[in-house]
Amino acid sequence: MNNTLRAAAFLDKGGTGKTTTVAHLGVALEELGYRVLLVDLAGKQGDLAKHFGVWRDYQQQINADEAWPNISTVFDDAWGTIADKLGTTAVEDLVIPTAEGPDLIPAHPGLDTLDAELGNIDDARERYSRFEQFLDEYVDPLEYEVVLVDLPGMTNNVSYNGLWATRHVITPVEMGPFEAEQADALRRDLAKIAENFAVGIDLALVLPNKVDTRTTLAEEYLEAFRTEYPEGIAPNYIPYSQDIRNAAQNGMTAFALEEPSTTAKRAREGYLDAAETLITRLGGDNHV
Repeated sequence: MNNTLRAAAFLDKGGTGKTTTVAHLGVALEELGYRVLLVDLAGKQGDLAKHFGVWRDYQQQINADEAWPNISTVFDDAWGTIADKLGTTAVEDLVIPTAEGPDLIPAHPGLDTLDAELGNIDDARERYSRFEQFLDEYVDPLEYEVVLVDLPGMTNNVSYNGLWATRHVITPVEMGPFEAEQADALRRDLAKIAENFAVGIDLALVLPNKVDTRTTLAEEYLEAFRTEYPEGIAPNYIPYSQDIRNAAQNGMTAFALEEPSTTAKRAREGYLDAAETLITRLGGDNHV
């Protein structure tokens, strides 16, 4: 094994910006000089690949039954045998380069049934450690410096695999009471995992996302998160920016915008600050 740093974006709620966060942190880390791999376990819709404009080509491979092996394959009992037969191309066939720097292992429709398939494994440690085995044995030798994983917006066997494998959680949160409750529930869930399986999972980065500081309520919640998570909160928040939404629809991140708005510029600065902080909290050496 090498010293690959790992983290997973997770909150038991959809629509908080996990995929956007993974994409932008991945690019930010590349801007800071790190070699990054992104892995999409969030579902068959391929949102992370869409963020980088590579989903359409990959979907054509899926439709032509040419997207094999894929991310769902690595959870299979036969993955070791498959990898041995494919040799050095086993993981290389999974990885797609992006125009913005990070490499990507995209989602696949096989993820749709993966939760149920993992549920059929009787031994809990075996059920939850499949993805960790894949990262340890097949990804770490590729010498990526950082691996970021986008997880489903629900607690299931797939998300448990991602948490088990990375041991560090990135949680993007919007400024509202429900998000505060969900973040607190996540902290309790991580403590429960640690208690049941003797696996410590750290809430490494709480990232306030889509913040509109023109509202007093948002400012109040922002301060509350800073008080509640003094060791986990990101140094800066990510402002709401229509530019980020527009960029995603065009298959890019805010870093690729040629004429970013003021809010997009502030978002990029926020992601760069968050990326530096994440490296420190993962125990890595800062390149800058």
